[in-house]
Amino acid sequence: MTASHVGETVLVTGGTGYLASWMIAGLLQRGYRVRTTIRSLDKALQVRDAVSEQAGGQAAGTIEFAAADLLGDDGWDEAAAGADYVLHTASPLPFDAGADLITTAREGTRRVLGAAARAGVRRAVLTSSGVTADTGDPDTPATETTWTAPSGTPVRAYPDSKILAERDAWELAAATGLELTAVLPTFMQGPMLGTPNRPGTVEIIRRLLAREIPAVPNIGWNIVDVRDIAELHILAMTSPAAAGQRFLGSGTFLWYRDIARILREKLPNEAAKVPVRTMPDIVVKLLARRNPQMAMVRSELGRTRLVDSGKARTQLGWHPRPTEQTIIDTATALIAESRQG
Repeated sequence: MTASHVGETVLVTGGTGYLASWMIAGLLQRGYRVRTTIRSLDKALQVRDAVSEQAGGQAAGTIEFAAADLLGDDGWDEAAAGADYVLHTASPLPFDAGADLITTAREGTRRVLGAAARAGVRRAVLTSSGVTADTGDPDTPATETTWTAPSGTPVRAYPDSKILAERDAWELAAATGLELTAVLPTFMQGPMLGTPNRPGTVEIIRRLLAREIPAVPNIGWNIVDVRDIAELHILAMTSPAAAGQRFLGSGTFLWYRDIARILREKLPNEAAKVPVRTMPDIVVKLLARRNPQMAMVRSELGRTRLVDSGKARTQLGWHPRPTEQTIIDTATALIAESRQG
């Protein structure tokens, strides 16, 4: 425990989330008091069990819980009261069936950061996304100075939700004097804490291992470890250099076929049947007519993205682990989970 953090309280929104659980564990390990929001207090035990794997049962037992929903006003002022910092990671995901992604993300951001401003917190850190800094040019790296324009199309509702919510956050900070920092992660992979209660980005690796897709689409991602993004949020929370700044958190760009190759090479017994054949683009386009997830990624066919996360490395001392290790750790965790199930 770091003595200087004793008594400092951090509010983490969306405590049942993939990223939030790693944030909570990291904060507890550093000696912070942690309060987290969940939509139903019935989920408190689930959060404690998940975090205890990493932080220990005694530390997990100290977590405070507040019931609050991104689409409702109730509970947010109480959740933020007395907090020194707020880490706002709660946001709807593209596979949340029936969710109005844009409305939920924007209204939730206003509610959380509004409560943070009224509570007088030292700093709020927003989990944005690398999609908010996309240059649109495969030869030009994304940097924190880039601002993506929303597309306004239904198939791009998730990227638009992140773009518009971050814009709202900076406007609110300017209007209220809230000290704000934004972290822009790219495609997160890495082990999950606890038992996941919904699909997530690691479904890509799970489906490859389970051979649920016969061939890999010609699509790639800038992969970054969820544990490193949790660390980046904590660095951004306290570093004087982070005030009013955006920080991209990204690792190496990998094609689907690269992920498949890594799995087969490094886990020859468990991943021997992972497909390595490339799915023709025309097949992906045909599937996109009926499959919403395929429709979301259709525009990514054959597209590489360059992302420069040097600012986080130089200004905050952020050191993400090798992307290949993230892939192996993710697969190993999924294999262990499937054996337990």
